[in-house]
Amino acid sequence: MPVSWRIDLARSLTVLLAVAGLAGTTAYEATAQSAKPPAQKPAPKAPVAGKPLGPKAAAAAQQAKIDAAGPSQIGTSTLARYAYMIDAQTGAVLLSKDADQPMAPSSMAKMMTVYLLFEDLTSGKLKMDTRFQVSERAYAITRGTHSSTMFLEMTDAPTVQELIQGIIVDSGNDASVVVAEGIAGSEEAFADRMNKKAKELGLTGSVFKNSSGWPAEGQHVTAHDLGILAWRTITDFPQLYKYYAQREFAFNGKVQPNRNLELKSVSGADGLKTGHTEEGGFGQTTSAIRDGRRLILVLNGMGSMQDRAQETARLIEWGFRESSNVTVLKAGDLVAQAPVWLGTQEQVPLVSSQTLMMTTLAGQQSQVRMTARFDGPLPAPIVKGTKLGVVSIAYPGGKSAEYPIEAGADVPRMGVFGRVVTLARHYLFGWLS
Repeated sequence: MPVSWRIDLARSLTVLLAVAGLAGTTAYEATAQSAKPPAQKPAPKAPVAGKPLGPKAAAAAQQAKIDAAGPSQIGTSTLARYAYMIDAQTGAVLLSKDADQPMAPSSMAKMMTVYLLFEDLTSGKLKMDTRFQVSERAYAITRGTHSSTMFLEMTDAPTVQELIQGIIVDSGNDASVVVAEGIAGSEEAFADRMNKKAKELGLTGSVFKNSSGWPAEGQHVTAHDLGILAWRTITDFPQLYKYYAQREFAFNGKVQPNRNLELKSVSGADGLKTGHTEEGGFGQTTSAIRDGRRLILVLNGMGSMQDRAQETARLIEWGFRESSNVTVLKAGDLVAQAPVWLGTQEQVPLVSSQTLMMTTLAGQQSQVRMTARFDGPLPAPIVKGTKLGVVSIAYPGGKSAEYPIEAGADVPRMGVFGRVVTLARHYLFGWLS
């Protein structure tokens, strides 16, 4: 009869104060020992009316605004009312401030419209040269308002490729309506598809009412959900994601710059979407990649474009500067040696089937314990690569996650004579073995 084996391995690692995972992704969770509270900084002096602030005074005034905005639940303080930052490689949460509270999506809702466009392009339902007609409703949505527009005319028949750029770069509400009507027949039907896809992706706090993010009763998202949507867009459509990095787009004789200013000012920034409504304030979903490591940041509820740009850049730099990723296990690393029954070898190495990373904050260390679990002795023959158990990685605070371990080598079965001798020895002299 096989028995359950447990092999514990302690390993010291630097770990993040508080981490959690994206829905549907692997999460590495840990809690480090509490650090000393930061020293209190003196309050900045009030500026003199009519006198421009110097760099130090301006920075102090900005920090005072951030401090007054209230603390985050995870990570540093931020001026944004809602904030969420994750490491896309590990799923670790670096920053969270009311990330699961409902908020107005504004044009960040267009990320779902683009996701569905990318999905239909990938499946072959649409092609880049597929053309859609501009309805009177699509034309009228941006006329007589300050709404973002691609400057579509009723006589236009834009291609899908042009509409992608019109939505991402120009943030065109008209382009979004054209896509919704072209794909689903109406915005209402398209919104139904948006909500169905939201459930499939695990966006538990979001309800879409239209394709553009135009204010509508009952429409809301969360910063957490937008982080998931951004991550899925990047991972599900790596060849199409490039459009989010496009800096300008010309259509009907008008050249418009991308409102994502970080594409020019922040190293590695390559997406995603800005947004603004009177109700929701200024927001932005941003991603940046450096040396293979990607961060995704969602901010919303700020008072100006300047605050949005400054806070986005500041927090991206903070994320890369104050955290890094370390390897817990590499694919093929030895986790344990397992006994083998009736094999040509008495043991088989059990190795990690994948590389496991975790995100760390500098200067904080704690113990991480790994436990290999399998039913053994393992009967031969054993084929290399066969899943034979799991390694459970336990972090401080009671958090843990399990990952498969597999045979690191082939172990053939003994010949007939060897099996007979081994069986006889086991049943007649097992107490001596």
